[in-house]
Amino acid sequence: MTARVLVPWSDISVPAELNAVGWDGRGAPPDGLDDVEFYVLPYDQGPAAAKLIPELPSLRAVQTLSAGYDNLLPLVPSGVQLANGRGLHDLSVAEHALALILAAQRYFPRWFAQQQAGSWNRVHTRSLADCRVLLVGYGSIGRAIERYLEAGEAEVVRVASTARPGVHGIAELPELLPTADIVVLVLPDTPQTRGLFGTAELALLPDTALVVNVGRGTAVDTGALTAEVSAGRLRAALDVVDPEPLPADHPLWTLDGAIITPHIAGGSDSFYPRAKRLAERQLAHYAKGEPLENLVN
Repeated sequence: MTARVLVPWSDISVPAELNAVGWDGRGAPPDGLDDVEFYVLPYDQGPAAAKLIPELPSLRAVQTLSAGYDNLLPLVPSGVQLANGRGLHDLSVAEHALALILAAQRYFPRWFAQQQAGSWNRVHTRSLADCRVLLVGYGSIGRAIERYLEAGEAEVVRVASTARPGVHGIAELPELLPTADIVVLVLPDTPQTRGLFGTAELALLPDTALVVNVGRGTAVDTGALTAEVSAGRLRAALDVVDPEPLPADHPLWTLDGAIITPHIAGGSDSFYPRAKRLAERQLAHYAKGEPLENLVN
C-alpha cells in the first residue's frame, strides 16, 4: 500500500511509492487524511495549516517551508520528524533587507512623495558605502545579507548568539551598538531574543542610526523604537513588527523616519521554485527511507 502525503501543490513530482493529496491552505482541508504520513505545510496561509498537524494520526514527517519552526514544536507529536525550510528564503530576504537599507539611506520615501507632487527638489543623501553595519543573527540568511552589504562596500560586523572566530556574541552588543551606523536584525522568535532591543539597547545607538528588522518583530520593543523614531533620533526600516499586523492607527506608520513593509521579505518569485524542489527532494528521501534534510527535532 502506498503512503499518502499532503502537499500544497498539484504539479509536484511525487515518487511512485507515494500517493499525493493536495491542499494549499485555503478553505477547509480535504476529508480522509487519517493515513497521511508526510505533510508539507502550505506557506504563509495562516495558522490553520499548523493546527492540522496534531489531527493527522498516521503522521511521520512534517516539512515546513519557513526557516522558523518554534511555533510548530508544541504541535508536532513525539516521534514525528520536523524539517524546516533553511536556505529557501536566503536570497529573497537578503534582497529585501538591501532594498530597505538603500530606500532609507537614499531617501526613497521622499523621492516617491516628490514624484507624486511633480517636485524637483534636490538634496544629497546618505549612502551604504563605508557604513558600519551590525548584522545581528548570522545564519544562512545573515550570510546572504552580508554578501550584498560587502558588495556595497559596507563594513560588516557579525553578531550571533555566542561568539566564535570572526563573529561577536550577543553579550558584546553594549560595546558594539554605539559604533553602528546601521543594525540589521535577522533573529528568530525565541525566549532569548524577545525584547532584545529595548529602550536601553536603542539608547546606545548613535543619533540617526538605522534599525532594520527582517527577522521577527518580537526582537524589538515597538514602543521604544516608536519613541526614538518619533523624536527624530533613530530611523527604522521594518519588514516585521510586534504586533503583526501593526494596527492601522499605530503612529509608526506615519513617522518620517520609518519605512514599513508587511512581512513579505521571504515571499518573492525566487522562493517558490526552490520550495517545491526541496519538497520533492524530501519526498524522494522519505520514499527511499533516507534521512531528511534540515531536520530540527
